[in-house]
Amino acid sequence: VSHAFHSPLMDPVLDDFRKVAGGLTYQEPKLPVISNVTGELAESAQLTDPEYWVRHVREAVRFHDGLTTLTAQGVSTLLELGPDSVLTAMAHDTLTDPAAQAGLVGALRKGRAEADTFLAALAQLHVRGAEVDWAPLYAPVESRRRVDLPTYAFQHQTYWPQPKESAAADGQGTSVDAEFWEAVQREDLEGLAETLELDQDASLKSVLPALASWRRRQQEQQQVDALRYQITWKPLPGGSGPGAGPALQGAWALVVPDGAAEHPWCAAAEEAMAAAGTDVRRVVVGDEAADRTEMTKLLRDLDAPLAGVLSLLALDERSYEPSGSLAQSASFTRGMAATLALTQAVVDAEVGGRLWIATCGAVSVGAAESVRGVAQSQAWGFGRVVGLEHPEVWGGLIDLPEATGAVPASARAHLTTLLSRTATEDFTEDQLAVRPSGALVRRLVRAPRRPAPAGQWQPRGTVLITGGTGALGAHVARWCAGGGARHLVLTSRRGPDAPRAAELRAELEELGAEVTIAACDVADRDALAGLLAEIPADAPLSAVVHAAGLGQDRMIDETGPADFAEIVTAKTAGAAHLDELLGGTPLDAFVLFSSIAGVWGSGGQAAYAAANAFLDGLAERRRAQGRAVTSVAWGPWAGSGMAGDDEAAAHLRKRGLPVMRPESAVAALRHALGVRDALVTVADVDWERFAPAFTVRRPSPLLDDLPEARRALDAASGVSGARSADGAGTDDAAAALRERLAAASADERERTVLKLVREEVAAVLGHTGTEAVREDRAFKDFGFDSLTAVELRTRLNAATGLSLPSTLVFDHPTPGELSRQLLAELLPDSAAGSGDVDDDPADTEADAEVRRALASVPIARLREAGLMDAVLRLAAQHASPDTAPAPTDDDDMDDSIDAMDVDNLIQLALDNSDS
Repeated sequence: VSHAFHSPLMDPVLDDFRKVAGGLTYQEPKLPVISNVTGELAESAQLTDPEYWVRHVREAVRFHDGLTTLTAQGVSTLLELGPDSVLTAMAHDTLTDPAAQAGLVGALRKGRAEADTFLAALAQLHVRGAEVDWAPLYAPVESRRRVDLPTYAFQHQTYWPQPKESAAADGQGTSVDAEFWEAVQREDLEGLAETLELDQDASLKSVLPALASWRRRQQEQQQVDALRYQITWKPLPGGSGPGAGPALQGAWALVVPDGAAEHPWCAAAEEAMAAAGTDVRRVVVGDEAADRTEMTKLLRDLDAPLAGVLSLLALDERSYEPSGSLAQSASFTRGMAATLALTQAVVDAEVGGRLWIATCGAVSVGAAESVRGVAQSQAWGFGRVVGLEHPEVWGGLIDLPEATGAVPASARAHLTTLLSRTATEDFTEDQLAVRPSGALVRRLVRAPRRPAPAGQWQPRGTVLITGGTGALGAHVARWCAGGGARHLVLTSRRGPDAPRAAELRAELEELGAEVTIAACDVADRDALAGLLAEIPADAPLSAVVHAAGLGQDRMIDETGPADFAEIVTAKTAGAAHLDELLGGTPLDAFVLFSSIAGVWGSGGQAAYAAANAFLDGLAERRRAQGRAVTSVAWGPWAGSGMAGDDEAAAHLRKRGLPVMRPESAVAALRHALGVRDALVTVADVDWERFAPAFTVRRPSPLLDDLPEARRALDAASGVSGARSADGAGTDDAAAALRERLAAASADERERTVLKLVREEVAAVLGHTGTEAVREDRAFKDFGFDSLTAVELRTRLNAATGLSLPSTLVFDHPTPGELSRQLLAELLPDSAAGSGDVDDDPADTEADAEVRRALASVPIARLREAGLMDAVLRLAAQHASPDTAPAPTDDDDMDDSIDAMDVDNLIQLALDNSDS
């Protein structure tokens, strides 16, 4: 260089430089800037101050600190633009982690051809997930074109690395513990001093408290790590390229919104599906048809069995306005209201095919990708609940790549291949994203351990907490007040009149904070803008925590669009208004309180899940814009927050979701802000309980990359999970039960098995006796859910020695029906007297074979194949000859059924279906 910059030799020119810098016009940066003066994220006020640039000329370059800050923010790819890769080489010396070094990219290298190094840099960026606009590169040369590789047939076997289970998941300590005790064993005083952040000359008297403090920090960190999860995306196993699936067959309904009919994907999807060979039935939904009744009529008017339904309704992002009410926020759209109606209509119309909901730019598959369709993100939260409440009609979610003009042929091909693969028996993926490179699938994994930097985020100035008088908001307010926040603004709909608001104010003021409790509905933009305008200039707003919202406990079938809109906008409108009104305000933190309902779904909470998925989408957009954001998808908290009272907490624990102590949750929030997480899921999950119950009616590939969830599912898939360690006690009890039944009369058998069922039901429900367990009462009326169904199945497996399906209570919906089924399976040859067993000796093993064969076919499959009504008619004729139709030439049909094998029975059903 020409001068000794960043040294005392620059002092003589600083005054002149200050004059020049003071004469310039500064603008606030649009992207985050890491300051080489401080080594931290620069604030706009710094970069627009001439004195900052004077310091920049004179002071040392804190390059190492800047790289450390970038790493802490989750930046994994660094691109150097310049005539040589000097800084890239320096960064290699600074970042010792091989994974971090792999993300260092230099655009040019001295002494090498520019074209070669530039293309190599683009390739490095591309394989690390960066979005590269290749069009300018290929445009000047017509002969350049894309080619699918490899150009030869090859094995479609994937070698995707399986994640290793973290130490936190096993509860066996952390690697930091091991490193610490190794340093102790080596008597490495220098290493210990560095770990404990002590002067090497410190006495033992100061070392011991430091050891205790360090140990407490590590234990807290380990507890926090055990609660942290994140979403990742990986390539679809088997791929979505040409030949990855069968031909697309049958008739598909393509449901498009009239309000977004010009969207490129509306035409592209129809053209691609038709070109792939399917019969496309286009259904255009106008505003007048976007209700349940009209939508059901539209589907029934198709008058054809459908292989599937592909909905593009979510593309309509116009604001929804329920009749007779004020216009809702644009955060709840007509597309979402129509998607709700379509889902209900698919159930009502019994169209046969499964429902797939498509969005465009509603999810981010990597840190470099923004979410432009934030309003469409709601469909992803909603769809996850549809899969839990209506697995019989659910296909899944597909996010399509953005298209401002013509949709690329590769994206069309990936979509049709995906749709064709959904018809195969082994395809269970239901959360996918189509991108130019192929299809990706969504996975839940443990968040990597990221120790928070020494200088963690501390609240300062004014902190705004929406929902601040609620249980969760109050816990955050206490933490902020104790951490140094000068002024707290707590909002709720009732403000100072909210329960315990006065006590909370006194508690926070005692901690040293000035407190404002305001009655403000943050869904009201004008009211929120007025509140923000009143924040004092001497304590400017530094952080926002959006914890306001409404809960929900209503199934999709029972939810109307106005109710849905109320739940959604209570949470999303405030977040959208805060994002808009504070867009240009430099903030230390912008925190959104999301929920696990939006991450993996929760029955009875479709609207709530949609709202929280919107928050996560908003967070991904803010991250891509370089703005401060942390969205935490919370599991249930203890106390009077999400979990409610002790009874609710006990119910959640049985489901596999123990409530978190508020102290642990706040520690996790502090950590997320310290490491600058944009999105993180924080929940205490007992996977041994949760995973089997969550997947009882439908598999969930979302959990495939969680080792503890896989183990729980493997254990629950067989009878061994219900047995004792050696299984001997269970086998003896089951054998004794069979002997007792074999020696009993028909009436005694029925009473014995019914008593067993009632006792196990009572035990699962926590009753002290069986009085409340009536024989004819439906399990759903007892309050059975997927977890209690799994528990009952497990207990009955152990008591009977049978291997019963997890759908037991859904297949046999009352204790009486279930007991008769158990008796038939326990004593198939001598179950006379059971209401479900025919005393006729013609009830042969052939009949049993037919029953087993039909029982192995899901009801939905029979319905899709058009066999359901025929099989039911056939069963009715055989079971009740006295109610059969008038005699015909086929009067001997019933007599011949006993001699039929499975193939002949199905053929008979097919023949009947034609009549």
